[in-house]
Amino acid sequence: MLKMPGVTLSFTSLISAYAKLQSSLVSQVRNLSTSISSVSPGSFILLQFEMGQLAQVGASISNLISKVIEMVAFIVGNSK
Repeated sequence: MLKMPGVTLSFTSLISAYAKLQSSLVSQVRNLSTSISSVSPGSFILLQFEMGQLAQVGASISNLISKVIEMVAFIVGNSK
């Protein structure tokens, strides 16, 4: 858990927030697909943009976890 004055960040809260965003996006896709004949092209473009943003957030979380693992491995390696 990262702690700074007024800020707390944990992997649990980060991944939980990501899962909520992902679930919301899945619901939006489901809602659009049920009314496909009356959906505007702008709605699809907005949804595609949101999917791209969610993918970027997921990649950033993955990179953050990877860096933490590298850091832990480095510290453990240096302590031997």
